Amino acid sequence: MRNFTILCIALLYVIIPACGPKADRAYQEQLQERIAQYSEVTLEVDLSHLEDWEIELIPLLFEAADVIDEIFWLQAYGPKDHLMEFMQDPYAREYALINYGPWGRLEGHTPFYRGFEDKALGANFYPLDINREEFNEWEDATKRHPLTMIRRTADGKLVSIPYAEAFASQNEQLSDILTRAAGVSRYQPMSEFLSLRAKAFKSDDFEPSELAWMNMRENRLELIIGPLDTGEDRKFGHKKAHSAYILLKDPESSRRLERFAGMLPQWQAALPVPAEFKSQVPEMNAQLFVYDALYYAGHCNAGPKIIALNLPSERDIREITGSRNMQIRNVMEAKFNEILHPISRLLIHEDQADMVDFDSFFHLTALHEMAGSLGVSHTVTDGREVRNALQETHGTIDAALSDLLSLFLIMQLQREGEFTEDQLKSALVTSAASIMRSSRFGTAGAHGVAAMMRFNHFTRTGALIRDETTNTYRVDFDKMQQAIEEGIERLMRIQGEGNYAVARSMISEDGQMTQQLQDDLKRIGEEGIPVDVMFRQGLSVLDLD
Repeated sequence: MRNFTILCIALLYVIIPACGPKADRAYQEQLQERIAQYSEVTLEVDLSHLEDWEIELIPLLFEAADVIDEIFWLQAYGPKDHLMEFMQDPYAREYALINYGPWGRLEGHTPFYRGFEDKALGANFYPLDINREEFNEWEDATKRHPLTMIRRTADGKLVSIPYAEAFASQNEQLSDILTRAAGVSRYQPMSEFLSLRAKAFKSDDFEPSELAWMNMRENRLELIIGPLDTGEDRKFGHKKAHSAYILLKDPESSRRLERFAGMLPQWQAALPVPAEFKSQVPEMNAQLFVYDALYYAGHCNAGPKIIALNLPSERDIREITGSRNMQIRNVMEAKFNEILHPISRLLIHEDQADMVDFDSFFHLTALHEMAGSLGVSHTVTDGREVRNALQETHGTIDAALSDLLSLFLIMQLQREGEFTEDQLKSALVTSAASIMRSSRFGTAGAHGVAAMMRFNHFTRTGALIRDETTNTYRVDFDKMQQAIEEGIERLMRIQGEGNYAVARSMISEDGQMTQQLQDDLKRIGEEGIPVDVMFRQGLSVLDLD
């Protein structure tokens, strides 16, 4: 079956056209412009305070992350080497490495290399010719399981293949590397996690290792590795893609966030929604940590980079262990300095541009992740999981709601005396500037569409006003706060009622980019402000090779 799976991946999903583009100057210039959308950031981190065993552990973690990278290539496109051998143009190869395939993630997953069609909504998780009707009618208990690849047999029948089998070779490598890493670790909870994770890749039973991971609290090195989220599956929103993060914890900065952990119940009670939508008891034992990134691999390294996480994603595990809210500071700072701050100087009215600051960006990002613990996880109508009820719309609706909830929580902190009124205003203006930043991700991904939904809601309600004289935007602080609460009520009602039809309609209507915003975003590009960052990373960067 393993050979069958590899054959399916190679033959059914790797579309190699007969000929590629000639390396003409115009084409190369276009590729160079696209690559320039990403500002290269070096992930240099001071490791001098680490113990010898921790330094010894890092190369093993990097090795495991590289195997994760290989798996994600198979999930997103197919064998990486096939594409690299086919592409003759060095700029095309570079852009393919950024995007994990011949499609631009900032260009709506459209191809940048001739001979390819638009990227399939289901990436490489499903057969290219599968449609929703066939999938829904297919009777298979595991077809929606997040850890299965869907393929066709020789006679055209659908088959669901567990990740443990589909990536058996890579899982064997991961198991060996993580077992060796467990032997190097001198922190017992980490050794236990690494040992259990080694077994998980071969069994697809990740729960024991998730529980063990949440028990690691005193570790300085952090490893997040495995199938994490469903964003790559834009067709059905079921399949989890592989990612790996290697991070270094900052204990002092982490302690500064700890005061927020106990506020979740009072924030849940204060949500501007009817009582039935806030009856869920939020987690009381959330962990809040600040990190610097050493290495990204797999899905999290594809295109725009993630700056924060809230894990585990499984609600049943979170109910046992709580969640871990992780802020990746050095990546966040890079995005603020390289992108958000320059955008604010260009598109935020001069009366408010100075209000955009990194502290606001940091807190908004942290609270965005904490917002995942608020609201509803099951519908109030029939008890279904919201994720299943909203299907492929869930990621976008959830991202849009978390964006608004982060602002609402800043408002609550100001009301409770934790933040000053000036800090609240800075957060509202910083968030407005961040909409412009996120909008440049395009409308092919959940966060880009969510940014569009916020932008259209704020401009429609008069919370965000465009000054036609200066071609800049300013925030109406009173209307913004009202719009935030109205938006939360609307989105949380969709979640609580599991209203898939309304979710699709809202995304279709509010998730589109206006011509005016397109023109404003074009000005950002003309100023040479990058869209996102890419990493110069590896053992050589850390002087460990």
